[in-house]
Amino acid sequence: MAIPWRHCWRWTTGATSTSVLETICGFNGRSATFTALSLRGTGAVAGSGKERLSSRPEDTTSIGNYILTSRHKSRLLYPTRKPCCCKRIHSDAKLKDPFTLAQKDLNHLYDDIKKELFVSKSELKSLCDYYFDGKGKAFRPMIVVLMARACNIHSNRDGDLLPGQRSIAMISEMIHTASLVHDDVIDGSDKRRGKTTINEVWGERKAILAGDFILSAASMALARIGNNTVVSVLSQVIEDLVRGEFMQLGSKENESERFKHYLEKSFKKTASLIANSCKAVSILVNSDPEVQEIAFQYGRNVGIAFQLVDDVLDFTACASQLGKPSATDLKLGLATGPVLFACQQFPELHAMIMRRFSTTGDVDRAWQYVLESDGVDQTNYLAQSYCREAIRQISLLRPSPERDALIRLTEMVLTRDK
Repeated sequence: MAIPWRHCWRWTTGATSTSVLETICGFNGRSATFTALSLRGTGAVAGSGKERLSSRPEDTTSIGNYILTSRHKSRLLYPTRKPCCCKRIHSDAKLKDPFTLAQKDLNHLYDDIKKELFVSKSELKSLCDYYFDGKGKAFRPMIVVLMARACNIHSNRDGDLLPGQRSIAMISEMIHTASLVHDDVIDGSDKRRGKTTINEVWGERKAILAGDFILSAASMALARIGNNTVVSVLSQVIEDLVRGEFMQLGSKENESERFKHYLEKSFKKTASLIANSCKAVSILVNSDPEVQEIAFQYGRNVGIAFQLVDDVLDFTACASQLGKPSATDLKLGLATGPVLFACQQFPELHAMIMRRFSTTGDVDRAWQYVLESDGVDQTNYLAQSYCREAIRQISLLRPSPERDALIRLTEMVLTRDK
């Protein structure tokens, strides 16, 4: 049974938790009917009620017409709140470094993955091991490990990982890497993490098969955990990845639907893996749906913020920092957050979006419009809003070094340069 803990921020009691952004703009990545929430110090008030949140992630809905039509920076994107009631816990001196705290559990991550991918055929083994060289940041497994330990402590256990939780951390990295292999084939990319892509070295057909094999090995490892609910939750990730990729192949003619489409795609392609992996490790230790919801919502909000920052870096970071050429999204015909915000100041971008920046000079002009607009700033503000909600969610858990490291992680997501 979860140990009750006080809310970190001063929310009105008797209300189901929603994010600032959802309350103001109607944005919500779940199918649930969200209920009343009065945010002291923000001026935002919703209705009343106490419906339970749904446990299944659904399509990410609209960010709201306010953001789409306003040409000015809104206070609502970054509202102020009253000081934290656990300020002592949240002080910078107390927050732990996430990578350091998770390092012990991740030391053998890539060796374990290579064991899962063991095959006698040398070429297939080389293909599968190519990105599992131990040089990756292991960002997703790190979050999973920290969330698992935080949930374990919250549930009045010691912080040590359960075998199934350790497996979920490994599986999350395998699913992520398989999706990268497939993405590189779809996008025709020749660089990934500073290395020549698998499709460039071995060809598209073998790259696709390698991605499929990594997914199959991840599925087998998932089945061995022996928990049907966990299998269902992580299977949702693979479905979301496919749906998200199909969404990326299309464009919305209706301008008011584009941001909804963009955020929904960002959830499915990036945030779903983090959110559902966090939920999966919580399921193994705690049957309380509210604890599972906290884990899911933290992962969802951090995941969307991560993608928003990634889209900003496509305009602000050089190729040497990103490990891939900049302006990649524009060259692929994709309109990300900075472009969609820039449309409010440069309507000429609408026609370019619909033709997916395919006309000569479109990419260069769109790039310039974004840099001359406040599109980058607005996207950063939006990422900050998601990180604030992630902090609010994880602060509902009992204090622990791992919980505080997850809080610190939101700052690292916002300030990363690659």
